[in-house]
Amino acid sequence: MKIANNTVVTEFILLGLTQSQDIQLLVFVLILIFYLIILPGNFLIIFTIKSDPGLTAPLYFFLGNLAFLDASYSFTVAPRMLVDFLSEKKVISYRGCITQLFFLHFLGGGEGLLLVVMAFDRYIAICRPLHYSTVMNPRACYAMLLALWLGGFVHSIIQVVLILRLPFCGPNQLDNFFCDVPQVIKLACTNTFVVELLMVFNSGLMTLLCFLGLLASYAVILCHVRRTAAEGKNKAMSTCITHVIIVLLMFGPAIFIYTRPFRALPADKVVSFFHTVIFPLMNPMIYTLRNQEVKTSMKRLLSRHVVCQVDFIIRN
Repeated sequence: MKIANNTVVTEFILLGLTQSQDIQLLVFVLILIFYLIILPGNFLIIFTIKSDPGLTAPLYFFLGNLAFLDASYSFTVAPRMLVDFLSEKKVISYRGCITQLFFLHFLGGGEGLLLVVMAFDRYIAICRPLHYSTVMNPRACYAMLLALWLGGFVHSIIQVVLILRLPFCGPNQLDNFFCDVPQVIKLACTNTFVVELLMVFNSGLMTLLCFLGLLASYAVILCHVRRTAAEGKNKAMSTCITHVIIVLLMFGPAIFIYTRPFRALPADKVVSFFHTVIFPLMNPMIYTLRNQEVKTSMKRLLSRHVVCQVDFIIRN
C-alpha cells in the first residue's frame, strides 16, 4: 500500500528495551509501581495549586503546568511500553509512530521552553523584585504559556514534516521501545545526511542553547543571591538549586540523544528510558519536596480530605 511520499512500510517492529524476558518482567513491575506511586502525586500537585488561594504566584502557576506537561509527556511512551512488555510481537503502525513522535517532541519542546520561562520568573523575582508584579502579571504569564505551547508545536511539526517526506520501503525494525527521530530516520530508503543535519539543528542545537542559557541565568541568579542580605536567602538558593536539578534531568539526556550524529550507542536505550519514562514524573516531585509552601498546602488538603472521610463514616 503506497501513500504520497512513496512509503510502503505500514508498520514498524519495536525491538524493545531488552530481549531478556527476566529483565523485561523486572522493568515492567518497577515502572508499574513507580507510576502507581508518583503519577497520583503529580496530579495532587496540580490539584493543590488549583485549589489553594495562597498558591497563586506565577511560580506555582508554572509548577502546575510543569506537572501537567511531565505527566502528559510520560503518557506518550510508558503505557504502550508496559503493554509491549506483555506482547510477543511489538508492532506500531506507521501513523501511530508518527503520532507518538509528534507528541513526544511537542510536549518535550514545550517543557524545555517552560523551564526557560521559569528561569526568567526566578530572575525577575530575585534580581528585579520591584518590577516583579509588573512584569509577571497574569496576562504576561498566560502569554508566555501560550508562546511555549506554540513553540513546542512548531518544533515538533518541523520534525514530523521532515520525516513524512522520507520514503520507507524496508527494513522496518526500530531498535528501541518507542518511535523517535534517530531510529526512524535510519530506516529511510534514501540518503538522510541533510535531514539528519536539519534534525540536529532543530532538536540538538535548540536543546543545547536552552541548556547553556539556563545554566548561565541560574549562575547569575545564584551570584546575586550570595551578595544579598540573609533574609530569604536560603529559600531563594533552595528554589534555584531545585530548578538547576530539573534542568539537568531534562536537558542532560536530550543533549546526549539529539546533539550528535544519529549513530547507535550502547547507552541510547537506557538514557532514552530515563528521559521519557522516569525523569518526567520525578521533576515536579523533586521541586515539591523542596518547596515548603506546596508541601504545607498538600498536607492541609490531605488532612481536610481525611477529616471529611471520617465524618462521612461516622454519619453513616
